[in-house]
Amino acid sequence: MGQYENKNKSRGASRGSAGSSRSRTASSGYSGAKSSRARSSASSASSGRKSSYESLGSVRRGGQRNRKQEPNYKMIAIGGVLLILVIFGLVMMMKGKGGAQAESSSEAETELQQEVTVDGITITGMSREDAREAILSRYTWGMKVTYNDETYEVENLMGEKVDALLQEIFTGEPKENYSLDTSGLEEYVEKEVANIAEKWDKPAKNGEISEFDKESNSFVYSPEEPGIAIDQEKLKADIDAAIEAKDFTAVIEAQAAEVAPEITAAQAKEMYQVIGQYSTTTTANRDRNTNIQLASECLEGKIIQPGETFSFNDTTGERSESKGYRPAGAYVNGQLVEEPGGGVCQVSSTLYNAVIFSGLNTTERHAHSYEPSYVTPGEDATVSYGGPDMKFVNTSDTAIAIRAKLEGSLGSRMTLTISIVGIPILEDGVKISMHSEKTKELPPPEPEYIEDQTLPPGTEEVEKAGDNGSVWTTNLVTTKNGEVISDEFFHSSRYKGHASVIRRNTSDVQITTSGAEGESGSSAEGEEGVTTVEPVEPGESGSASESSGSPSSDGEIIESQPTATAPVQEPTTSAPSSAGPSAGPGSGTGQTVAPPTGASSGVEPLNPTGETVPAGPGV
Repeated sequence: MGQYENKNKSRGASRGSAGSSRSRTASSGYSGAKSSRARSSASSASSGRKSSYESLGSVRRGGQRNRKQEPNYKMIAIGGVLLILVIFGLVMMMKGKGGAQAESSSEAETELQQEVTVDGITITGMSREDAREAILSRYTWGMKVTYNDETYEVENLMGEKVDALLQEIFTGEPKENYSLDTSGLEEYVEKEVANIAEKWDKPAKNGEISEFDKESNSFVYSPEEPGIAIDQEKLKADIDAAIEAKDFTAVIEAQAAEVAPEITAAQAKEMYQVIGQYSTTTTANRDRNTNIQLASECLEGKIIQPGETFSFNDTTGERSESKGYRPAGAYVNGQLVEEPGGGVCQVSSTLYNAVIFSGLNTTERHAHSYEPSYVTPGEDATVSYGGPDMKFVNTSDTAIAIRAKLEGSLGSRMTLTISIVGIPILEDGVKISMHSEKTKELPPPEPEYIEDQTLPPGTEEVEKAGDNGSVWTTNLVTTKNGEVISDEFFHSSRYKGHASVIRRNTSDVQITTSGAEGESGSSAEGEEGVTTVEPVEPGESGSASESSGSPSSDGEIIESQPTATAPVQEPTTSAPSSAGPSAGPGSGTGQTVAPPTGASSGVEPLNPTGETVPAGPGV
């Protein structure tokens, strides 16, 4: 804008000068007054033109100022595009330079110009890869370790050392002579030796229970076997020496020592004993007892190896009629039904207690839907093939076995005893038990009503009394020499209550059946009894009655008996107390109480006379 203004001024000045010149030329033929007017007129004209130009410049400048106040978005967009193109170009230029530098660097690395030798091998003029092949071809790797006609090829431990040396040569100022360094491989050698030992070591096998002979009713013990252990220290020293001598194709013979077993078969027979035991009493239902007997036979003599997981469902298989299981009362989805295998939960619950007392770890356990009658609530373990299971792991170092014995007549109450046989897991004097207490009562379900017009109108009669549900808390109690050393929360169990069954007559009529008693069941007149409908006056009522028994968790009707709330009775321990939260050897969902009538626990089997059954193959 400034240039434009100066140009206008120059034009005005030129015109002014021209006018002045013309005025001077004209003045030579005129008088002085005329000349004065001419100069005045020329001056005015010049001033007018100058003002006109300045005014025009002022208008243009004003227009430019107005345009500045309104941004030109089109120009901004074009400028942004140009800026992006410039930046992109610069980036590409830098990449090109970097690539050229990398290519130049790579070129410098691929050809070694200096005179360099490695252990007498000339690598001058070679690329890094060519130099690597040349060195490794000189030191061919083929080290092997042998033992009893078996061969182990040791991993090439020098590859990394060669790579490290070439890195130094190609990236720095190389020296004239180098020697391959074989030091610093101790960690790699140690790993290889450990792999070799893992391949050839054979642990000693202790004498232990191997099977159960049902004919002789005794266990068979496997003989002990010695093991072998590779001498890792000597093997490591031999490999180190071969590497130091750069004898990379050495064949090294491993040395091994015999490892004696800790327990012989004779010792095992003396050491094996009952380490956990529990007993429960059945009902007198023949079908239910048959099912308990079949499930117990599946457990009898079962061997569980160290680290193995026992599954009740896998051991018994499906409890079907084809296997001899009888339909008996069982709860399915909260409903009492006749189902093949009803009653086997008593076997799984009895086993569960024996496992806890032995010190083993349970990995799955579920409480029943309703309080059990044959064990303390909270100390049960329900099972259903394809569903809830009872599992535990043999955490000991030797095999263990299960003994299951059902005593009595199928048509009467029987005693089920399950024992865990093994080498003691717990320290001398240490015992583990469960202690369960009811911590909450839950309201029973809504009553179930049955319309019965044989009752007086407006009356009702309790056919089966309901009961409350409950929540039980179970602690795991550890004692040593009779003194409680640990009393910790184990789990909690929640049980449903049973709904009352009530018969009632909500109509205004009563249906009665009349007829005389006789040997043939006919009336006195020789006619059959007839049913009549008789109105009943409002306000009359019938008496309520209750059944003398209630269904157990397996659906059986059992005799009424007081609920046991005493803690588990250990032969040498006092009743444990409740405690706060913690974890014990058992686990899983569900909950736990003290054993009811007919349940007992301990760690030593007792015969009817109370004498301890001796440990050994006959256990």
